[in-house]
Amino acid sequence: MSFVATIIAKRDGGRLDRSAIEEFIRGVADGGLPDYQISALLMAILLKGMDAEEMRDLTSAMAESGRRYHWSDLDRPTADKHSTGGVGDKVSLVLAPLAAACGLAVPMLSGRSLGFTGGTLDKLESIPGFRTGLPEERVREIMRKEGLCLIGQSEDLVPADRRLYALRDVTGTVESLPLIVSSILSKKLAAGPRALVIDLKVGRGAFMPDMDRAHALGEALLSTAADLGLPCSVVFSAMDHPLGRKVGNGPEVEESLELLAGGGPADLRELTLELCAEMLRLAGLRSDLESGLALASQKLDSGEALDRFISLCAAQDGRLDPEAETWGLPRPTQVWVVRAAGEGFMPAPDARKVGLIALHLGAGRQRAEDPVDSSAGIRFLKDWGAPLSRGEEIARVEGRDPAKVERAAEELSLLLAPAPEAGRTESLILGRMS
Repeated sequence: MSFVATIIAKRDGGRLDRSAIEEFIRGVADGGLPDYQISALLMAILLKGMDAEEMRDLTSAMAESGRRYHWSDLDRPTADKHSTGGVGDKVSLVLAPLAAACGLAVPMLSGRSLGFTGGTLDKLESIPGFRTGLPEERVREIMRKEGLCLIGQSEDLVPADRRLYALRDVTGTVESLPLIVSSILSKKLAAGPRALVIDLKVGRGAFMPDMDRAHALGEALLSTAADLGLPCSVVFSAMDHPLGRKVGNGPEVEESLELLAGGGPADLRELTLELCAEMLRLAGLRSDLESGLALASQKLDSGEALDRFISLCAAQDGRLDPEAETWGLPRPTQVWVVRAAGEGFMPAPDARKVGLIALHLGAGRQRAEDPVDSSAGIRFLKDWGAPLSRGEEIARVEGRDPAKVERAAEELSLLLAPAPEAGRTESLILGRMS
């Protein structure tokens, strides 16, 4: 009955002390609490909120619910990046090896796709053989040798979050600010970086649709991280349109490799360099953003970041073929071409709508257990605002299910009706907070 009292206390607007929160998280992690009682407290937290001390205690208890990594034996500072999720957001695949090439150690703990936003682990696992579930000693060995490691949440790493995340999804409590903050920061604390940059997406294709709500989340993340001794900063970036020109797991890995090899789209390059510069500043390797941008640009253009990524893939059992046209990534069996319906300009498509098309194509999942087609995706062949002629190819839809590919191509054709004007190109960076 003691936990019932905890539920009632929060239901009535009271605050929970550290011992009550720790009891709650122990019960979540070890199975001592049933789903219905956990769900009741989650809803009470959503409705009544938590103050700064409660958020700190909840985050700390979640981080301590399983194993934690510590990197004091490394000869370089550790830093990581977290994105709140978007469409075409493959930044981590370029940023992690780039930051390592710049002198940081990057223990990056990533997640899977759910809904219309992509997941870094699904992208990585489209590389044949790539393993994201590694034992601790292997992770440490790779970190010492490569300076980075890209892994997923294991059974013993923040186990409380795994159960809470699943229950939030089915109880209508995903939007709770304290639960968002504790979920993000507990996983990062457990992975062990000593500096964290958060790429907080804002717009139609983002979890936060407007700057007011994004600022509230940013402030809560920063204050909680500070209370727990984790240097942190927030970069607000636009997510009204897809990031880059390829959406889908295999296609996004391919585009990441294009950027690492000296090509790739300008918007993906801009955001990756900005985030890397912020990581370097926050971790103390550079005193300001300008010098961080210069170093990151040099390491990207020199090919050193690409070499880091190829070496990391081999270390995590991935098989990339630099001689192959698409690096040996999974290829689709079905391809539909989308052509311009008339003259005009290439529209910048709504990120959420593109994400939903890709989801139904097989590139994402609606439930955690859904399979993912690594070859499925959308390739935009024109930059936003580029002039169009009637009948020219503007996009390709790819996958392995003929019916899904055909339907996705029809939906994309409607979305890509030529615009009467080119529109303005604006920076992805909407602001910063630290």
